[in-house]
Parts: sequence; structure tokens; C-alpha cells
Amino acid sequence: METVYKKLADKIQMGHSQRVAKIFSTLMDETSAGLMLAMPGQPTELAERTGLPLDDVNTRLRDLYVKGAAFKSGRTDPPSYYMVRNVPQFHDSTIVWPQATDEFLLAWRDFMDTEWHDLAKVIAKMMPKPISRVIPVGISIQIKNQILNFESINEIIDNAKVLSVTPCTCRRSMGKCDRPVETCIQVNKAAEYSLDRGSGRLITKEEAREICRNAEKEGLVHVTMNKHEVDAFICNCCPCCCLALPELVKAGTKILDPSRYVAEINADECTGCEVCHERCYFEAITWGDADETYSVVNPDKCMGCGLCMVTCPVDCIELKEIRPADFVPKDMKH
Repeated sequence: METVYKKLADKIQMGHSQRVAKIFSTLMDETSAGLMLAMPGQPTELAERTGLPLDDVNTRLRDLYVKGAAFKSGRTDPPSYYMVRNVPQFHDSTIVWPQATDEFLLAWRDFMDTEWHDLAKVIAKMMPKPISRVIPVGISIQIKNQILNFESINEIIDNAKVLSVTPCTCRRSMGKCDRPVETCIQVNKAAEYSLDRGSGRLITKEEAREICRNAEKEGLVHVTMNKHEVDAFICNCCPCCCLALPELVKAGTKILDPSRYVAEINADECTGCEVCHERCYFEAITWGDADETYSVVNPDKCMGCGLCMVTCPVDCIELKEIRPADFVPKDMKH
């Protein structure tokens, strides 16, 4: 017999996955699952479809919204509710639920360890262009050549109307490293959403800069939506827990776009200290000669994150622009 949780999994194209069905089951009881299946709709519409009292529906909708399983749209009055649409959205919205249980987080870890690898390949093939991109460093070190507003950490923060910070969903669930967890900066609409849910805390622009400054020192890669307008998030990603970086590094799955830049090392100034080799997750830095006296960058592997620049003791690394401005789409309709 098909359970309500399997039906929910099927609605996000994962009906074949017992693990996704289990994740849904750890979030809600069968009555709330039935309410999810009745979406989208306003509370009164959902009450009519499910036969539940309106007060009960409103209570359950708030619970599902706080947990990240359902979203609300302000295009109607009162708001309409709709359920998560795909696995990445489901992952990112639910794991920041403040009261997430160990059982719930372990269920996500199990899915990520067993099923995400193949799903990431499918998503990469379906999308004409990755949905996220790398932003180069820009807090600890200033990039010398011109950088546009949509790829400047400082400009994104300065232009934001509201900012919040949430836990990194990947490190919270996977726990494979000891890097900072409270590092995901939510911008504008995403910040308002996290504050309304109670999953994030309001921060100042200076606090946001400090989070990014620490992220660069910790070796975390700045990542955002792959479009000009940054009104969603600035993630600070590690190579072990992240949804995207391990798939790119280990399997070559094109689930993340590089920035418009690549690193370039001045061979005459390089002392061969090898610090940049350790900082590069993409294996883009190798030795330029047999004696290992200076390093070089393979531009085909470099993602243009700039982490190698941050700890170079002789400041011999620069980021060079190699891709045009339209490499980053103006919107996600690409």
C-alpha cells in the first residue's frame, strides 16, 4: 500500500526513494502529510479539501512552514501555501528548522551518502547551466582588477536591504569537518523568509562582512545563485559536506559554475611554499618546474574562488578576468 509519505516523495520526483519518504515521515504526522498533498491553496481551501477544522489547518500550516516543508505565497490574501518542489530546496529549507531532531538530520545524512551522488548527475544534465556559482574572495583581500556588483561580496552586502544568517545546512547535517556552521548569509527576500520562520537571526552589514572574512580564512568558498541579482544567499562552502563541491571535485559533475576569474601566480615572486596547493580544492595548482621552486595554475581547473590568494605569504597571486560579464546570466531563465 502506498503511504502518504511515498506520495509526498513522488511529488518531488523521488517516489522511488524510501529515504526521502522517511525524511518526510520524521517531519510530520500522516494528517499533516495529507494536508501537504492537498496543496497548493489558501487555508480555507485546504480545510475544505481535507475535512480538517480551519483552526487545526492554520496550526499545522504554521508548523509545516517553520519546518521548511511548506512555503507561503503573499500573492493572495490570506497567503496560499505550497509544498517544496525538489530535493535541493527540501534539503536547504528543512535542515535549518531550529528544532530539527537527530533522527531527522541522520535521515538526511543517509540520503546524501547514498542517493545524492546519482541525483546530482541527473540535475546537472537537466539544467542548461548550474543554478549556483562561485563568488571570488573580496573581504580579506581586494581583487585588483575591476569586479562587477553582482560578483563583489562587499557590493552585495552593501546593497542589501536586510541580512540574516542561518546555519550551513550541509555542515549541520553531514558533520564531516569542524569548520564554522553559522555561515550562510541570507539576502533580502531570503533573509525575510528566514526571520519569519525563526530559522535565522538578523545581522548587520558589518557582521555579514566579518562572517565572510572568517570564511575566507577558514578556507570556505563563497557561492550564490547563478544570476545578476543576489537576493537569496551567500553560502560559504566546504569541500567535504557541501551539496555541490564534493560532486564537482570528486566526480566532475558540473553542478556549480566558476566565477569569471582564474588565479595567476607570478613565478618570479613565488617562493614555492606550497600553501596555495593545500588551499586549492580543485587541484588547479601544480609545480611549474621539476625542482618545485614555483607554482602554476591550470586555468581549466581553477574555479576562481581566490582562496589561494588569502594566505599567500608573498602576495604573488592575482585573479584575472577570463570570462565576459554575460557568463553570469541576468536571471535564472537560461
